[in-house]
Amino acid sequence: MPRNQFQRMIFALLTVIITVHGYVFYSLYVVNGKLLMEITGAGSVLEAIRAQGGVYMFGRMLPIWAVVVVEFCFAYALECLVGSPMSFKMACRMFDPKNNHPMIFETAIISCTVLIMCPAMSFIAAFLYYPYYNGFNIFTLLANWIELICHNFPFAFFSQVFFIQPFVRWAFGRLFAKDIAARNKNISVERPKDETEAIADIFKRMDEIQERLEHERRQRKKLAEKIGN
Repeated sequence: MPRNQFQRMIFALLTVIITVHGYVFYSLYVVNGKLLMEITGAGSVLEAIRAQGGVYMFGRMLPIWAVVVVEFCFAYALECLVGSPMSFKMACRMFDPKNNHPMIFETAIISCTVLIMCPAMSFIAAFLYYPYYNGFNIFTLLANWIELICHNFPFAFFSQVFFIQPFVRWAFGRLFAKDIAARNKNISVERPKDETEAIADIFKRMDEIQERLEHERRQRKKLAEKIGN
């Protein structure tokens, strides 16, 4: 995980580069590919895009690379300013990074990031891809926004949890291998070797949490008795 502002920006850069390309492919090929081919009579999505003069955005046709650049700028700014800091704070409210397993905490951060970024980027996309040639209507915009969320949210969650973030963490570890090695030089962490040890580790942590909760309950009871006396 990144430890300073520079590393956080690099981590966000890697994430956004992969995510934006994935979303452009998902939107053009998976969601709208069949429609594009039906409208233009083309035999492939790329051929259909060339036939219509590009991808519709800002009320005009733009080449695919321009669409990627525009979405990248919005996504990177939003990730650095809102998504990354807010997702960490939200995850900290649900889990304690010092006491919970790192995988659980990282998954919570990813889930919170998707929860923030998917509706936000879908709202921006609703403006970018709005059919301005038919005039503008706020209800049409909201309907398009909800439709985009419904299309994007499942793809966003599963792709980030199972594909994008594992790859980004691997690439980040390669880029900052020396820094991570120096940071962990004096830290000895015993990780579970198999499924049995992993389950035992989970139950151990659950027992520790239960003990802390019981201790806090006794402390509150003592405090209540003192106040009552």
